[in-house]
Amino acid sequence: MTEDRVQPPLRVVLADVNTTVVESWRAAFADTPEVEIRAGSIVDEDVDAWVSPTNSRGRMDGGVDAVIKRHLGAGIQLRVQRAIRSRFGGRLPVGSAVCVPSGAVTPKFLISAPTMEESAQNVSETLNVALACAAAFQAIHRQNGEAPGSITSVALVGMGARTGRVPARVCANLMWTGYTLFNDYSFEDDDDLRRTIVAQLDDLDKAPDTERVRIAPPVRRNSRR
Repeated sequence: MTEDRVQPPLRVVLADVNTTVVESWRAAFADTPEVEIRAGSIVDEDVDAWVSPTNSRGRMDGGVDAVIKRHLGAGIQLRVQRAIRSRFGGRLPVGSAVCVPSGAVTPKFLISAPTMEESAQNVSETLNVALACAAAFQAIHRQNGEAPGSITSVALVGMGARTGRVPARVCANLMWTGYTLFNDYSFEDDDDLRRTIVAQLDDLDKAPDTERVRIAPPVRRNSRR
């Protein structure tokens, strides 16, 4: 993991039709006013990329995935699954994400980040929301590394809060962790990201739901600023 280089600021929008999630975001992100929070559908957000919480197979058959597939057309699932086969052999691990062209003017990209391995899996007792959110932002780092400035704005929904059954306040706090991690660091690879998050959040179930955790970097020799 390396500390992130200076890049143009990323406009981040959190949008969800669930008003409980929206209110939980407002509490969790109260000291990060640069993050825009809205009650409404992600498909109404005019940004460069949408983030969809998906399953490891990239089957867009439920939840936000299904809404986005209806909006962008069936071809978006084919592109997501092609990227998963190409990079991960057909199964996208939680803590990784793929970024594919949307085939539309808005958004230009869809980022698929699994919060679960199978469709409609209960992930309320896991760290999957933090892993998925961090992986989505890692995908933005990767895309902008390949094509600088290609993603300058992104919209996310309440990851895992619907089909994953993660309580809204827990979802909001874990997404805050993923967002602050993106602001602070860029990871060399997804395994590094997963190890860092799990090592520091593994006992989070013992903390109150209102507690937020900012990831601290492990001590590394020859780290680069």
